[in-house]
Amino acid sequence: MDNMKLEIKMCMGSSCFARGNGSLLSIIEKFGNDNNIEIDIVGSLCENKCEHGPNIYINGKTYNAVTDANVLEILNQHIKK
Repeated sequence: MDNMKLEIKMCMGSSCFARGNGSLLSIIEKFGNDNNIEIDIVGSLCENKCEHGPNIYINGKTYNAVTDANVLEILNQHIKK
């Protein structure tokens, strides 16, 4: 995976935070390190999609209801494109 780069925006609104987005950051960072992928992570204010959160955006694509249990699957599917 030469020069693979992911740009990830995470909703940091209170609803997404309450639904567990806090632990996603360390999982995403570890994934990047383990797979030699450059990952730029930025936080955003509430995206007004609270009922679908936690929400993340990878290279502009929206992923809803992201959890510790499914974030690695999402990342793996995304890099296989």
